[in-house]
Amino acid sequence: MEKLKKIKPFLPYILIFSFAVVARLVPGPRSIDDSFITFRYARNILAGEGFVYNPGEQVLGTTTPLYTLAMSGLGFISGGINANFPQIAMVINALLDGFSTVFLLLIGKKIGAHWAGIGAAIAWSIAPWSVSFAIGGMETSLYIFLLLGAWTAYIYQYYSLTSLAAAFAILTRPEALALVLPLMVDRLFFDVKRRENKITIKEFLYFIIPLLLWFSFSYFYFGSFLPQSIAAKTDAYLIAPNSALVRFLQHYSTPFMEQGTFGISAIYFGFVFYPTLFLIGSYRILKKNWAYWPAVLFPIGYAVAFSFANPLIFRWYLSPPLPFFFIFVLFGLESLITDIFGVFKKKHFIKYFAPLLIIFLPFLLLLNNWTLKPDHGLRNPAPEMAWNKLELLYTKVGKELALEIEMNPDAVLAAGDVGALGYFSNADILDTVGLISPQALNYYPLAEELYSDFSYAISPELILKNQPDYFVALEVYIRSGLLNNKSFLNAYSLINKIETDIYGSEGLLIFKRNKIR
Repeated sequence: MEKLKKIKPFLPYILIFSFAVVARLVPGPRSIDDSFITFRYARNILAGEGFVYNPGEQVLGTTTPLYTLAMSGLGFISGGINANFPQIAMVINALLDGFSTVFLLLIGKKIGAHWAGIGAAIAWSIAPWSVSFAIGGMETSLYIFLLLGAWTAYIYQYYSLTSLAAAFAILTRPEALALVLPLMVDRLFFDVKRRENKITIKEFLYFIIPLLLWFSFSYFYFGSFLPQSIAAKTDAYLIAPNSALVRFLQHYSTPFMEQGTFGISAIYFGFVFYPTLFLIGSYRILKKNWAYWPAVLFPIGYAVAFSFANPLIFRWYLSPPLPFFFIFVLFGLESLITDIFGVFKKKHFIKYFAPLLIIFLPFLLLLNNWTLKPDHGLRNPAPEMAWNKLELLYTKVGKELALEIEMNPDAVLAAGDVGALGYFSNADILDTVGLISPQALNYYPLAEELYSDFSYAISPELILKNQPDYFVALEVYIRSGLLNNKSFLNAYSLINKIETDIYGSEGLLIFKRNKIR
């Protein structure tokens, strides 16, 4: 009994942590194409090739160096170059997401939003916006763990840990600056006066040393501080004006994926409802303590930054602000219920109904976006969002081409989606987007007529001038370009066509150059 009493205060943390971990282990790995880029970098590090994607080419093609190094470290103790990186990533991401739910509980407790913290933690434990990318092998779980960890440490006044988490967050995704910069401003100009806690050398060094080490290495090894992928994504895609802004407005209108239950009309309702709850929750929390403004600003600043840049919004870009948004929205809901029913003096109703609504409604809405038996890949229960049909096709093609390329190790494989293809074929890759192939940047942007009802098309000139030995592309990527180019059709033979209608494509096409080098 004495032991139970000691454990009792920690039970909510243990239970929610465990539930979050299990919710990610049950589906099994459903790796996303970009994760395989990280895995190949990690494998090459372990193979002694260096921090490279293609051996001999020192190109920083990843925006997540910390996650890449973490994967190589974990791979070192889990099989070396033969490590099962998708499995490793899933397990470590599950644990990180478990700790993120604990941070949400601690945040809710500290800022006076107890039920909102519990509701946010339970919602995040099952949210497809978290689970899909954890089992997808992406860096998203580490990134959000560090963002939440930085804020948790900050409000509990563990400033050195805040500095370390902030530095690591930047090295996981550069967009972390959307939270780190407000935290720095608050610490430098307000917190010192508010709490009379002076900035220490230790705090400064914990932040600056990791960044200095990485950026020094990056400059001398790659010749640049910035990842190649940032420049590549700027010009490679055809993006309509304000498309990122529209996407974030839709996203914040359905934070609990209400469209999966109520259809598209949920967006119109949520467009007013959730921003209102966010403002109410933010106002009430800031009224208690103005020190929490960096976290309130983060979901707004994050969306504004992406809206101005207007890149193609990949799904995992939308996840980081959500746990912060959850807390403020749910606290706004709690405040609204308390105010409305408080007028009618329904204290018992408030006591029992508000927590049930805050905890179970988001959970049930998010759970409704899971499927018991996916129609592809592993048949374990998983979020419907954890879609990886294209990755499975690329995995199949990569393994088949690996047998041919093994007999011709100098062969170059070109593709627009290089993750699974590069990982399983182990070929030298010409990335037609330019993430890991700087030469590709010279061929973009393209004329609009080369695009075919999709945001991406492969430059015909890039393929014709570089003459890769193998070329793999969805038909929609080359419909208005290479498929109408006589020089290409004379130089390459279609050796396989896999039937698929992904992205409106008429198959996945595999070409081989008629004269292999």
